Amino acid sequence: MKPTLAAAVLLLVPSAGALAATQPTPVALTHIRIIDGTGAPPVEDATIIMQGNVILAAGKDVVIPKGTKILDRRGDTALPGLISDHSHVGQFSGVTVSPGFYTAPVITDALAQYRRYGVTTVTALGNNIPAIFDPLRKQAHDGHLPADLFGVDKGIGVPNGAPPIDVGKDELNRPTTPAEARRDVDQMAADGTDLVKIWVDDFGGSLPVKMDPAIIAAVIDESHKLHLRVAAHIHDLDDARRVVADGADILAHGVRDQPVPAAFIESLKSRGIWYIATLQLDEATTAWADPAPWTASPFVQAGLSTPLRAQIGDPAWQKANSTGPRADAARRSLAMNLRNLKALYDGGVQIGFGTDSGAMPLRVPGIAEHRELALSVQAGLTPLQAIHIATQNAAHLLHLTDRGVIAPQMRADLLVVAGNPATDISHTDNIVETWENGTATAGPVTAAPNGEQ
Repeated sequence: MKPTLAAAVLLLVPSAGALAATQPTPVALTHIRIIDGTGAPPVEDATIIMQGNVILAAGKDVVIPKGTKILDRRGDTALPGLISDHSHVGQFSGVTVSPGFYTAPVITDALAQYRRYGVTTVTALGNNIPAIFDPLRKQAHDGHLPADLFGVDKGIGVPNGAPPIDVGKDELNRPTTPAEARRDVDQMAADGTDLVKIWVDDFGGSLPVKMDPAIIAAVIDESHKLHLRVAAHIHDLDDARRVVADGADILAHGVRDQPVPAAFIESLKSRGIWYIATLQLDEATTAWADPAPWTASPFVQAGLSTPLRAQIGDPAWQKANSTGPRADAARRSLAMNLRNLKALYDGGVQIGFGTDSGAMPLRVPGIAEHRELALSVQAGLTPLQAIHIATQNAAHLLHLTDRGVIAPQMRADLLVVAGNPATDISHTDNIVETWENGTATAGPVTAAPNGEQ
């Protein structure tokens, strides 16, 4: 069985003895602004020292060891690498969704794209084939893939219902009885899944059925017996209330049909239930067709496949996808999601970070996460609050204690950008470089660093 999340963390952090034995050359980012991920104000003119895959020191008045490689990042800002709590891999290529794309090369390419955009930890929340996903996850934990990878083996959907996508026979369970659901959970646990995912709703009435309440209860009960947490796909408040009452641990999407009442907010807070808004999901439904100004930026265009670029540039496609009931529903859902995120954040609910990127071609890996930051600020959060959600909070949701914060003995996962995202969240798009597990990679459109020595 694959290690648990907590055990995986221990495997990733080398001992002091191991570091001394290998003696990789330390690297110092000097004169850099640090946004450490905790929500604290930035530290100006600071230094970060990394050795191997670990941060040795971070802050002001740091003593730089002899022989350290010094990179002057004057005017730049270091954030922790972004952490996605809700994404998908291997679902499509170009603009075509097919189970045939669930392959190691496609998934590795997706992780490389996430990494270029500063997303250093990815959670694939369902529709994963264990025979392919589990070896890749181990490779990622061992530092052999572009980004670290966690997720849900398969997942649990509804016969003739959600999720309404074509998946391979080994990608999804659709139990018909509570007993079948329990067996599915048992098999997922045996395969070493990090979480359990359920799709409970009818996608706005577009599907004939929702998940049987008895199956919801059985999945959650069996998962908890096996010390697994359950993330639920929801859209409406009523479905969210149902899964919360049954003991779900994570709402994998925001409530988008009506304002969340105070009692619901208190229920999530008192039970310690995590909430992932996935604001960008609904934005992506119409933004490419409108098209929104941000879609034309070089930063965004660099992350688009040739087929997707051709599709979204087609006037006929734009017209068909910018108007009509589906587009109107997406805009309403986004507006409600923005409102509810602010209410839940202000109410003290634990907020995770995710976008449903990678599930469909318009939800572009990496780009979606940067848009989620911008939308969180649009909802009324400060840039530092949005960054905190995407870093330390996102790590806490996954029970990961070795990342999400820039501090000694944490993983050397960084997003280095030109400018100051604490005052303008769009500066997170000015990527100078990303660091994952102590290795640097240029961004999709690399901002010129301010010199090195």
